[in-house]
Amino acid sequence: MIRSMTGYARAESQGSWGRMSCELRSVNHRYLDLQIKVPDELRVIENDMRAMAAARISRGKVEIGLRFNRDAAGNNALDIDRERLSAVLTAVNAISVNLPASAPPDLLQLLAWPGVVRQDSQDWSAPTAAALGLFKDALGGFTEARQREGERLQHYLLERLDAMNTLVDAVRTRAPLVRAAWLERLKGRFLELGMDIDPGRLAQEMTLAAQKLDVDEEMSRLLSHFIEVRDGLKRDEAVGRRLDFLMQELNREANTLSSKSQDAEMTRAAVEMKVIIEQMREQVQNIE
Repeated sequence: MIRSMTGYARAESQGSWGRMSCELRSVNHRYLDLQIKVPDELRVIENDMRAMAAARISRGKVEIGLRFNRDAAGNNALDIDRERLSAVLTAVNAISVNLPASAPPDLLQLLAWPGVVRQDSQDWSAPTAAALGLFKDALGGFTEARQREGERLQHYLLERLDAMNTLVDAVRTRAPLVRAAWLERLKGRFLELGMDIDPGRLAQEMTLAAQKLDVDEEMSRLLSHFIEVRDGLKRDEAVGRRLDFLMQELNREANTLSSKSQDAEMTRAAVEMKVIIEQMREQVQNIE
């Protein structure tokens, strides 16, 4: 099943450690470009996140954002180092003796003094595990979203292939009639000129003219490319580049048909083919 390179997913989680949210969004890109933003406290899981994402995503510019709010925790009491606070107060009191006119210390400034509130005392094992699990959930939703969009793209491309198939059938039916009519006109032209034409030379000229008008080979290659495109749409892997190459090959054959055409209906068919191929090519750019 093909996947789109564009997608979005979001997941949230809350526990005793606080509240987390994780977002993934992506746009088209030639290669895989992962841009991960996580809080400093959880940066230890960044490599794991990168490895998990790379295992599920092959192409696209993917932005991954993990947010962590500790204030949402059920127990957000400050862990105060009382010995450190006592030492700071002792120093403040000593200064106040020598500066009796000074204002009393600001309590919030005391809390902000380095070491008074323990910053690293929290056990990060629980929030780290929760963050990794949350990312896994968000990545799963992200992959499903890309697959759903891929299904839509697959349906669209198959419809266009069916339309192309109909045009090829019409051209293959029309081509022998056009070739026969062209040869009759060529033969009539020689007769009108009243020239004494060597039968062998006439047959040679008619054969060359018939070869120039023959589009069987182009139609056969188009049908072969249709098979390759359908096969690519069934694969459970990154096939975007392969499909893009096949679009170029389809366009090449349609251009050849247009240049060989000596009939208005075949020319219209060639133009319609090129329009459909361009529509397909634009959508193929979105496939992983």
